[in-house]
Order: sequence, then structure tokens, then C-alpha cells
Amino acid sequence: MADERTRLAVRKTYKLFIGGGFPRSESGRTYLVQGSNAALASRKDVRDAVVAARAAVPKWSSATAYNRGQILYRAAELAEGRRAELAGLGVPAREVDAAVDRWVWYAGWADKIGQVHGSANPVAGPYFNLSTPEPTGVVGIVAPDGSPLLGLVSVVAPAITTGNAVVVLAAESDPRPAITLAEILATSDLPGGVVNILTGRVAETAPWLASHADVNALDLTGVADPALATALEAAAAESLKRVLRPPAGPVDWTADPGLHRLTAFLETKTVWHPKGIA
Repeated sequence: MADERTRLAVRKTYKLFIGGGFPRSESGRTYLVQGSNAALASRKDVRDAVVAARAAVPKWSSATAYNRGQILYRAAELAEGRRAELAGLGVPAREVDAAVDRWVWYAGWADKIGQVHGSANPVAGPYFNLSTPEPTGVVGIVAPDGSPLLGLVSVVAPAITTGNAVVVLAAESDPRPAITLAEILATSDLPGGVVNILTGRVAETAPWLASHADVNALDLTGVADPALATALEAAAAESLKRVLRPPAGPVDWTADPGLHRLTAFLETKTVWHPKGIA
């Protein structure tokens, strides 16, 4: 038996999260984060994640809002059971609790945002005119670097609550909470591909995400470099993506999130229906 005093601990390698699985980067590259290895995602990994997200959209967007809320709540239950592990990654305990609570908060909105954001419109004629919100589709997200768990949950949860699938570029400085959250989601009822998480250099992978023609919208919340943000917006414009720009200043992720992130990646469909029988 090996002497415990001379034994070297096995260093964990945090892999990518694509399509419900945990592949290594096709590039084979890693970088060191707090004594662990994290994958350095490549352009090919971005493409694979977008393919997985697109495949997940039909089933997830057509699920009932109540069902999506129940699945989100299940993820919150599992995260609650791994509070100690998340806190062990250096996330303050109060932020772990806030992240779990935020999952629950968005889960509760899943079957309510339609009533709040939709409407019955008055028209001059014998018709019903209804406006209903629908998901945009595949959303690329650059997660905030300064809040690798609560900030991550605050940008991912609202996008998937409303039926979108996401490709997330995790916090570059410490992606461990993001992949730990991915492990939680993988064991929940969330269909594979609804959330895909890539780790590595944002400046390397974000341009491929922004220019990908099968990505419908882009959340640049975590882009701190103004020049990079401008370049990503220009790339997104080539395929007419909806873009959520980086905040003007520091974000207090513990504050009331409001509804703007729930509605940021929704499209409005208006339906006309005749009244009575012709």
C-alpha cells in the first residue's frame, strides 16, 4: 500500500459540458485553475455546442411552461444538496444560497411570464388579436467573470426559463463553479443540450460564437474589454442577432433581478382569430 505521506493527489480535470455529456476539448488543451485543470475550448467545441443547443430547442421550447418550471426547480433541489461542494470552490456561502434561490425564483416565473408579457389587443373588427411570447432559439452567453456562480445562474436561468437553449462561455478566471453546476444539471431532468458550457479563453471562443449563423442571440454581459465587445457586436450583426450589451458598470448580482432578462430573448407572435361563425 502506498505511503499516504508520499502519495500525490489526483488532480481533477474540469471538462466541457456539451449535449448533456462531458467531453474533453477536441484541441486536447487545458489550463491550470486553482490547482485543477480546465479545458481550453476551441472553435470546433463552439460549433459542437451550437449543434447540441439547436437540437435541444424543439423539445425544450415546446414543453409546457409548467414542466420547464418543475425541471428548473429540480435543478435547484440538487444544487441545494451540493452547497458544501460549491462553497468549497471558494464561492461565499451566501452567494451559493443566493444562486439556489435565484433558480427557484426563475422556476416560479416559467408559467407566469406569458401572462405578464403577452396581451389581448383591442382591434376594430370582429377578431381576437393575441400577442404571445416565444423563445428566440439558441442564445450565446458570455458569463460574468467576477461572479462565477451567482452571476452565471443570473444569466443562464432566465434564458432557459423562457424556452431557449444556451451556449455559455464560463468565467475564464475560475470556471470550476460553472462545470460543477453542469454536473448538477446533468443529473437533473434538464434535457441534454439545453445548457452547454465551454471553458477557456473568452477572447478566443467568443468571436466564433458571435459569428455563428445558427446562434439567434448574444448576451455579452461578461465581456469586460470594450474593444472585444464592439467586435462581437459587429460579428453578430452579420446574421442579425439580437444582442444584449455589456452593462455600463459593476453589477450587483445579489439585487432583485427584475424581468428584463426574462424578456430579453423572447419574440412576440401576434395571432388574429375571427369571432363567431361567418
